[in-house]
Amino acid sequence: METILKIEDIEKYYGNKSSLTKAIDHISFEVNKGEFISIMGASGSGKTTLLNCISTIDRVTSGHIYLEGKDITKLKGNELNKFRREELGFIFQDFNLLDTLTAYENIALALSIQNVNAKEIEKRIKEIAQKLNILDILKKYPYQMSGGQKQRVASARAIITNPKLILADEPTGALDSKSSKMLLESFEALNKELKATILMVTHDAFTSSYASRVIFIKDGKIFHELIRGNDTRKEFFDKIIDVVTLLGGNLNDAL
Repeated sequence: METILKIEDIEKYYGNKSSLTKAIDHISFEVNKGEFISIMGASGSGKTTLLNCISTIDRVTSGHIYLEGKDITKLKGNELNKFRREELGFIFQDFNLLDTLTAYENIALALSIQNVNAKEIEKRIKEIAQKLNILDILKKYPYQMSGGQKQRVASARAIITNPKLILADEPTGALDSKSSKMLLESFEALNKELKATILMVTHDAFTSSYASRVIFIKDGKIFHELIRGNDTRKEFFDKIIDVVTLLGGNLNDAL
């Protein structure tokens, strides 16, 4: 399989000499094209810091991160902005939609910035809206949508530019169980039908059970890894719970 993302021996420190915190401690792993990976860990384990380093929001202290062979830890200025705009798709817990724009306009914005013509924009939005079941809300503003609808609009915006990698930070964190299930089924469809590569940080075992691989982080290091293989989602969920128990957490904790 083709490796799209390579994390090579990265470390991340916060603070100064008198008070240093090691958030990431020599983490290495690879992501293949078309994989749907979940990263789990307790609060403070380093999982969000890891996502921030991959997204270039944070810079690593040492080590390298490669996307399709390009060392993104060395990008600066306009090159870095171009990389974020064209290579990555972001899905946030709080949606980050613009309130003054309709769903259609929110999704179209990323393509407009890339100077894609209006006809092509319309065609691509209709295709993705159909897959995410949001055709009927394209003319609505965020205040007229449910949380689940907002998150699916945010997902459409993330995927519309055909990014090499989609990064999702607690995408179901603000959703009820029904909306979460609909969003995760949408992720599954994007992953299987469009071969989208998704890297998702979550504390929730149910959310993780939709992924094809789960990487568990503890104290800034990789603690364990599970591959779904031919397991049903229920079987995979049970295995995830077993690891959560090993990590010393329970389902009421932030894990």
